[in-house]
Amino acid sequence: QGLSKSFGAAKAVDNVSFSIPEGCCFGLLGPNGAGKTTCISMIVGILPCDAGTVNIGGIDMGKDPFAARMLIGYVPQDLALYEDLSAIDNLRFFATLYGLGGKKLQASADAALDLVGLQDRASEAVKKYSGGMKRRLNIAVALLHDPAFLVLDEPTVGVDPQSRNSIFESLKSLQARGKTILYTTHYMEEVEKLCDRVAIMDHGKVVAEDNLEDLHKLLPAQNAMTVDFETLPDTSGELIRALERSSAITHIEVKEHTLHLTVDDIGTASTAVIEVARSQGLKITGLASAKASLEEVFLQITGRTLRD
Repeated sequence: QGLSKSFGAAKAVDNVSFSIPEGCCFGLLGPNGAGKTTCISMIVGILPCDAGTVNIGGIDMGKDPFAARMLIGYVPQDLALYEDLSAIDNLRFFATLYGLGGKKLQASADAALDLVGLQDRASEAVKKYSGGMKRRLNIAVALLHDPAFLVLDEPTVGVDPQSRNSIFESLKSLQARGKTILYTTHYMEEVEKLCDRVAIMDHGKVVAEDNLEDLHKLLPAQNAMTVDFETLPDTSGELIRALERSSAITHIEVKEHTLHLTVDDIGTASTAVIEVARSQGLKITGLASAKASLEEVFLQITGRTLRD
């Protein structure tokens, strides 16, 4: 509630508030420099807040940070593992930091390894693991103390498709068990697959927050269409001007021999495209339509300009 954090004159997080219902997978999105990682660092207690409060499961992070952190399983953006140790020794080490020991420690480590699919590689040194395996082990570390709340900061960066799919399945399984998840990523399709609710940050503020269906309503049009042509003239201005006369088409982009359209009504827009193509002697080789993606929503809200 009301989180703020400045570094010198730069305000990284500016009065950010949101609530995550129990059992929800909540996506936190934003362009580079939006303040996501700073916000997460305050939520998990790594950074102190300049202003605002963090409440985890009824516990105020500022008043009882140890109790609040015991409810959190944190998977940081950068790997937090000892590569010269085996996977099981990493888990034993981190488990002791949570006060686990004896049979409970071993049971927790086995359960975490089993969930991320690394039980058969538990005795190998982590330095021999692939990038995807290290990411999965990083998640296993966060699960050792059976936290109610999982915070994952870009957990699939640089992993192969198989490992990414394994991570998705693990997270779906955890959510089915009632875990609450805060998930940040730059991959919009991950949010569409995993998240029940999404907040979009920009310039340190939450600029939109809703479920996926209602976020799509922020777009001027709800549907996307791609049209492939055998060839397009060097100047496509006449084609674009003709299509812009259709009230069903709200945005047009041309990339090589393909049109990318956002449209209100797919049927009306398809008819317009076919008629215009026929009148200009252009051959359509492919036409596909779909509901506008979360990426379109994101770009509509945060803009299309590249940021460093």
